Amino acid sequence: MSPTSRTPEPPRDAPGSYVGLDAEGAEQLARTRGWSVVRSLPPGSIITMEYLSGRLNFEVEDGVVTRCWHG
Repeated sequence: MSPTSRTPEPPRDAPGSYVGLDAEGAEQLARTRGWSVVRSLPPGSIITMEYLSGRLNFEVEDGVVTRCWHG
């Protein structure tokens, strides 16, 4: 039998808590809360749809987080 891989649980964090923060401060806060990958994107960006546990995505407009989601 092959070993089972365990994907670590992402931090239990509410994405909405980042909306309205400046992008740099939001990224620093996310890293202190345990997010291993933080991605900032401009509105309307074309992105791949793969889910990456431990990644937090920010949509940033004029230096402010306007949307946030896991994966």
